[in-house]
Amino acid sequence: MNANPVVDTRQQILDTARAIIVSKGFAAVGLSEILAAAGVPKGSFYHWFRSKDQFGEALLERHFEGYLEQTDALLAAPGQNAAARLLAFFGRWHALQSGDDLTERCLVVKLSAEVCDLSESMRATLEHGTTQVLARLEGCLRQGISDGELTRCPDPAEVAEQLYQQWLGATLLSRVQRSSGPLDRALAQTRHWVANQAGLT
Repeated sequence: MNANPVVDTRQQILDTARAIIVSKGFAAVGLSEILAAAGVPKGSFYHWFRSKDQFGEALLERHFEGYLEQTDALLAAPGQNAAARLLAFFGRWHALQSGDDLTERCLVVKLSAEVCDLSESMRATLEHGTTQVLARLEGCLRQGISDGELTRCPDPAEVAEQLYQQWLGATLLSRVQRSSGPLDRALAQTRHWVANQAGLT
């Protein structure tokens, strides 16, 4: 027996919405389309969300919750060195963002340019989430430095930001060009960088 149908329905709306919005964008999708796809009565939306902006915040928070869980599994994986963990993280990024499954496309790339000038609350949610991703990357880099592995990495915070910016840009360009080329190059450059930092080149 379902002990908490309200929570389940809320999550059902958010999960259904993500699959639609990651393809069409935020502004282009009406609440009626989302609720119909989720099989939820139209009038019930405001039981869970005060407004579409608040719904957008919840959508992004749920995205980052799952994304950070996956990130931790890769960047803090036991039994692997920092270089292997970094390459596993970016290798997964490449696989998902260059694949054919639209539901796996990056919600941050999809929504950042669209909503940051329209909704301060959604912009703040994006900033908070991306800051946490950067913190995970920085932590992995610091561990590599501490272990004496990434001996040429001078500033882990700066490097984490550079890597993240590179991959966000490559993901955006891959959409513009309808090609995996930018992501292929980002992966090759990241592999070269990791090898260089580890003194392997």
